[in-house]
Amino acid sequence: MGAVNLKIAEIFSEIADLLEIQSANPFRVRAYRNAARTIGELGTDVTEWIARGKDLRSLPGIGEDLAAKVREIINTGESSFLKRQQQALPPAITQLLRLPGLGPKRVRLLHDELGVQSLEELVSAAREGRIRDVPGFGPKTEQRIVEAIQRHLGEATARRLKLSTATQYAQALTDHLCALKVVRRVDVAGSFRRVRETVGDLDILVIAEDSAAVMQRLAAYSDVQKVLSAGPTRGSVLLRGGLQVDVRIIEPESYGAALQYFTGSKAHNIAVRRLAQERGLKMNEYGVFRGRKRVAGDSEESVYAAVGLPWIPPELREDRGEVEAAQEGSLPNLIELSDLRGDLHVHTKASDGHNTPEEMALAAQAEALEYIAITDHSRHLTVAHGLDPIRLGKQIDEIKRLNNKLTGVAVLSGVEVDILEDGSLDLPDSTLSRLDIVVAAVHSKFDLPRNKQTARILKAMDNPHVRLLAHPTGRLIGEREPYEADVLRIIRHAKSRGVCLELNAQPERLDLSEAHCRMAKDEGVQVCISSDAHSTLGFVNLRWGVGQARRGWLEKADILNTRTLRDLRKWLKAKAG
Repeated sequence: MGAVNLKIAEIFSEIADLLEIQSANPFRVRAYRNAARTIGELGTDVTEWIARGKDLRSLPGIGEDLAAKVREIINTGESSFLKRQQQALPPAITQLLRLPGLGPKRVRLLHDELGVQSLEELVSAAREGRIRDVPGFGPKTEQRIVEAIQRHLGEATARRLKLSTATQYAQALTDHLCALKVVRRVDVAGSFRRVRETVGDLDILVIAEDSAAVMQRLAAYSDVQKVLSAGPTRGSVLLRGGLQVDVRIIEPESYGAALQYFTGSKAHNIAVRRLAQERGLKMNEYGVFRGRKRVAGDSEESVYAAVGLPWIPPELREDRGEVEAAQEGSLPNLIELSDLRGDLHVHTKASDGHNTPEEMALAAQAEALEYIAITDHSRHLTVAHGLDPIRLGKQIDEIKRLNNKLTGVAVLSGVEVDILEDGSLDLPDSTLSRLDIVVAAVHSKFDLPRNKQTARILKAMDNPHVRLLAHPTGRLIGEREPYEADVLRIIRHAKSRGVCLELNAQPERLDLSEAHCRMAKDEGVQVCISSDAHSTLGFVNLRWGVGQARRGWLEKADILNTRTLRDLRKWLKAKAG
């Protein structure tokens, strides 16, 4: 994985946005979005994929035309087609698209209704209160846009990358450094190691026999745009994507202390350092000292033990009760990726996916999963070619035949049914009753008032067939804020109705948030980690969901899809009244 994949995905996403603004064929728009997702989820650098003689057209959603565009980007670093689309629109349109909450549809609305073509014109329209009068906006949306503009223009917040994107940068760079024979160990610390949803920069720690060789190799990395500093044991570079990377060479006897220190968080480190002070110890990135004598530091375990604590998983290090839990011996035994037995939110080519149910099942089996649920969209989501009762009925029959054929993996019949504005569902009960699992989700009317949005979701969970509430707050990280809803009330209603809450593992969603995961745990509500896979490559998303669940203190028993298929079926049939 690396910067090439990211660049291709970003270019295809921008092409999709610009085509959508121009009211291009929605299937063409979706083709570019799907291609961006496919390349972004590819676990191998696409240049290596080609070098191994593999055909790009074997990737989901990549035909000859898109394969040619991928090769052009690899060879030239740019896309002539994207340039033509940019030239067809005012230059500032791309800038508008980067504002959170302003997707292609809203940018086009603002352009058509108010003539907005730049950030300055958008600021003016907001100050004059004209945005709220545009259909689908309103005062709250206008205010959110104003705040987004202020952050953008004032650079009040640093650019942060989604964790999955930062991972591609981190993996490619650490592989580059590890290729040196003098390198003994490499770790990425900071918010990346704590598995935060977004990452502002990368802190990389290295044990090496020759620090100068490491610094030289860092500066020579092909994706480096600028070398910010280059000292004997520390170097700092800016990558072409705008990500800053700091690399530090650490002595082995201090490595654990440095790893603990640079992993953070700052609040966690302060809490741990306070315990050291109470014991008459000094603690820093070089070790734990009693006077001038180092008493710990070669490993993180030794650092924590010196202050009377067991090792604390990085995902918990936010000073949110983890130190107290460690002192009491009550740290959670966090969920592991290997604990997952199935995936209950999977799409196929019947709606907006790329593969057949059989192909998805075999791909899941290759990832050591024992079962999946096919949950294509319902008819209300027309852009996703959603299923009506007749098409869904045919799919149910297809899945029955498939289960007679497969061994070692089971396929459940399901649907991701739309929750309509009044809380009713997009398909009749007579259809839903035939399914193994019904997943309900909000895909429209995100701007409803808090009370109406909450009531809508509560009513949907009252339906006796609904067992899972998908992406419960509707957020898209950095793009769309969660819709206004009383999440605690939703969680408590889910418990009373025997409904599980999804942790949607798509890296742009990670919905539930870590705070809501912990809230669900405290209320005794099961969480389901789902990939929302749209192709055979999509099961990789589960790793991001597990990371989020760990940040939310979730354990194996808290996660629905750690159950055996037999136990899952029992749970599905035991809908609360």
